[in-house]
Amino acid sequence: MLLSKKNLSPSRIKELNAFSKGISIKFSNLNLLELAFTHRSCSQEGKSQKHENNERLEFLGDSVLGMVTAAYLYEHLMDNPEGDLAKIKSTVVSEQALAPIALKIGIDKMLVFGKGEEMSGGRHKRAILADAVEAVIGAYYLDAGYKAAEKLVLEFMIPEIEKVLSNKGAKDYKTMLQEAHQKKYKTCPSYELVKESGPDHDRTFWVSVHLKNATYGPESGKSKKEAEQNAAEKAWKELYGSLDQA
Repeated sequence: MLLSKKNLSPSRIKELNAFSKGISIKFSNLNLLELAFTHRSCSQEGKSQKHENNERLEFLGDSVLGMVTAAYLYEHLMDNPEGDLAKIKSTVVSEQALAPIALKIGIDKMLVFGKGEEMSGGRHKRAILADAVEAVIGAYYLDAGYKAAEKLVLEFMIPEIEKVLSNKGAKDYKTMLQEAHQKKYKTCPSYELVKESGPDHDRTFWVSVHLKNATYGPESGKSKKEAEQNAAEKAWKELYGSLDQA
């Protein structure tokens, strides 16, 4: 991976090392970890070079996260059918599950933004926090290899999996709605992006969900995924009321 070497300040090095120690990992290349915390708004405002943000690491980390989680579910839930495994995986690797992990380990304090995103509250946006978790995973995979990254992912994911198994986890309304709708009508819900609003560094997305002859929403979110989840939640609650009915 081509990565320009930044001259990290002694105070920033101390912060990066403290973060690593807090989650029991160690980076040989702290520039990779710094990149994982660098939001795209920095390159948009010229504070870093093109691609010198965490989006590519997020892409890589998403794949590592999915692979490790899927393998764990396959190996440890031997009696569960594929549909159950897919539903659990979808829930635990979701924005709803990853954002609280980011807050728990202090990613919100480590993020580096351009001025506009900082002023718009980017440090507290669920989508940005979740993406940063994936970026850290991607960075650690490149720095320490698959086995080390696997250990880190499982430390994040096993508690989330246990929450879902005990029915205390965040609900994946998109998956729940799709399963119920397919069962009843043999078709999938479709999601429509109705509009976007706000500046590039602080977009709001509005999405509706179409179910047979009915439409629910639009509902808003700071990412398309979040807006789709909110639209699915609205449809689910209007159709089924409680979480246990379908």
